[in-house]
Amino acid sequence: MAGAVRAPVMLLLFKSPSLSLSPPFLSTAWGAIMISVTLILLFGEIIPQSVYSRYGLAIGVKVAPFVRVLVWICFPVAYPISKLLDFLLGHGHIALFRRAELKTLVDLHGNEAGKGGELTHDETTIIAGALELTEKKAKDAMTPISETFAIDINAKLDRELMSLILEKGHSRVPVYYEHPKNIIGLILVIIFL
Repeated sequence: MAGAVRAPVMLLLFKSPSLSLSPPFLSTAWGAIMISVTLILLFGEIIPQSVYSRYGLAIGVKVAPFVRVLVWICFPVAYPISKLLDFLLGHGHIALFRRAELKTLVDLHGNEAGKGGELTHDETTIIAGALELTEKKAKDAMTPISETFAIDINAKLDRELMSLILEKGHSRVPVYYEHPKNIIGLILVIIFL
């Protein structure tokens, strides 16, 4: 976990001198503040954020050797600082999302949310349904027996009954013996066009 702290410490070690050295080269105090803040915001925050949000992986691959050299250069200072921070603040934890946070994240990535997400409505519905599975019971997903369409084992499978089955539109029709709650099997309905 110290490696996770070392990289930000290394970046801060290089960023701090560059921020501190910019004002002395300017003449007036207000001018120094305005110009240094503008330059820092523009070149240290705004431009990198906009570029790296789109091409972060490609840029990261290209500058990885340079960053590795910087890590080794900063190691003698960054490592003790990271160990001290780990000792004082405790080891960092991996960012895990709670179920509600994951559902919100999926909603944000849905393309219907209007935020440019790439998940379709069906995908967001499936993911949200999967996230709610632990809260569901079997009875929540089932249709009450009183509302189901079922046929008696002794019913004659003629055109009229087959038309009724097709009209109901179910893919599986329960078959009962003597009483509708005594289900003994299913009829699988396959329609060939």
